[in-house]
Amino acid sequence: MKKPVPVESASALIDEKIKELGDWRGKTLAKVREVIHKADPEIVEEWKWVKPTNPGTPVWSHGGIVCTGETYKNVVKMTFAKGARLKDPSGLFNSSLEGNVRRAIDIHEGEKVDEAALKDLIRAAVALNLKGQNKGKPKPKPPRASSKRAD
Repeated sequence: MKKPVPVESASALIDEKIKELGDWRGKTLAKVREVIHKADPEIVEEWKWVKPTNPGTPVWSHGGIVCTGETYKNVVKMTFAKGARLKDPSGLFNSSLEGNVRRAIDIHEGEKVDEAALKDLIRAAVALNLKGQNKGKPKPKPPRASSKRAD
């Protein structure tokens, strides 16, 4: 099992990725990152899934993965790990809509993302992760009534 990249290194790798792109995709990824941190100042940056064919992927987590920030030739893709369970009243999700778990937002060159709606989605994803952390843990039992009988 590979060791996770330390947080400081992950942030530096994301900085490097943004700089390396040097075009609208880098600016878009930087903007998305800024919105993520505004939505949740406690979010943790990670760098995952490094393989010989892939230098790795920026990941934002809080109580579990919130979303990833992938860059392709024509799109910056934000994939929400549990997106199918999130309400999306603003209709930001426009990709990976057929899956049972993930949902994604594809951002193309020149497109603006509704920052308020994105913040709401990020906060909802964090809340879902934090709620899920209590799963599997026994719930505290309410105090039982005394079984002693008063005669």
